[in-house]
Amino acid sequence: MFVDSHCHLNFPQYADTLDALRAEMSEAGVDRALCISTTLEEFPQVHDLATRYDNFWATVGVHPDNEGVQEPTLEDLVSRAALPRVVGIGETGLDYYRLGERSVDEMAWQRDRFRVHIRAARQTGLPLVIHTRMASDDTLAILKEEGQGEVRGVFHCFTESEAVARAALDLGFMISFSGILTFKNATDLRDVARFVPIERCLIETDSPYLAPAPHRGKTNSPAYVPFVARQLAELKGLDVNDVGRITSANFEDLFSLVRAH
Repeated sequence: MFVDSHCHLNFPQYADTLDALRAEMSEAGVDRALCISTTLEEFPQVHDLATRYDNFWATVGVHPDNEGVQEPTLEDLVSRAALPRVVGIGETGLDYYRLGERSVDEMAWQRDRFRVHIRAARQTGLPLVIHTRMASDDTLAILKEEGQGEVRGVFHCFTESEAVARAALDLGFMISFSGILTFKNATDLRDVARFVPIERCLIETDSPYLAPAPHRGKTNSPAYVPFVARQLAELKGLDVNDVGRITSANFEDLFSLVRAH
């Protein structure tokens, strides 16, 4: 019924708990999850999850925050994207939150990396999984320039303004909401969620981070994605089962997956 469209189940927190986690997912009605790559070094582990379990899929990409890792070439991404059960490029994007003493100009390497991912999405036809933090203007500008109207995807763990959401929607992207939507101080984000049409929404956990209320402070799990769905249902005036059904269909359409019966 529910799909976790973004999680990191290869992280050490889950090393010895995958069987229990999958049982909890089943009990919570969460029947699928997309496992997200953040480095090329970890991609084999992410891909292994997707090939070992029939309700997991994988992406290939290098997170904008990751430094000192293998820098992806276009061929690196395209070749891995051709492997079975790889359905997206990313997560990729821009993140100026941790500039420190650096200037935005000094983050050119991040923008170059983002461009490589967009070109891989254009070449493969796979959707992009976008991460943007305090960099929305540059993120949107580069998407317009490099995407040339030919790429699609999702802005994951959305925390930006309604104006950014509108611009992403105009580019044909979906918007994914995480457990942040349930946080007490997320009033502005809930307003954004009201604005985004349900037909353009995905839900996610970003596990192991950002556990939704009432589980804040705990290690997150795909089993908690229904809490995001409940909050979205309340904002939209919908039944939670309808939110599960619609966001699952959105996920299937974006990532070109055969619908599970």
